[in-house]
Amino acid sequence: MMIALIRIGILAVALGAAGVFAIAEGQVTGTLVGAADAVDGDTLRVGPVRVRLWGIDAPEAAQTCLDAVRVPYVCGAASTRAMRAMLARDPMVLCERKGGDIYGRIVALCRNSEGDLGARMVATGWAMDWARYSRGAYRDHQAAARAERLGIW
Repeated sequence: MMIALIRIGILAVALGAAGVFAIAEGQVTGTLVGAADAVDGDTLRVGPVRVRLWGIDAPEAAQTCLDAVRVPYVCGAASTRAMRAMLARDPMVLCERKGGDIYGRIVALCRNSEGDLGARMVATGWAMDWARYSRGAYRDHQAAARAERLGIW
């Protein structure tokens, strides 16, 4: 118990104004609130905490894709730029923890004043609905982006 309280105290000091959440046995639970930076198109950093956006999958940072005329481009960098642009308009996020991943990141549904970041990444074509986890929550967003040939489509 004392070790858990020390961990909470150290993490609270490290986060400062960057986040508010609880830790139970080393796991972040509840809600994370703070200013976010984009790691890539589907991962944020809120203070020292890495958060994987729930229900979506974006190209990896160095991944290449083919454009409409089959010319390769670094779509992962473009996806990252799209996320950075969203956060530049409003970096304050509220992330509701949904679970964790094999890399030790929190998996969460994150919103800022413009809405669900995952939904917006899929709607603009810079990420895909990861139906295995989202149960199709972003299916319509993806279909519209694909029909309009946005982003990676």
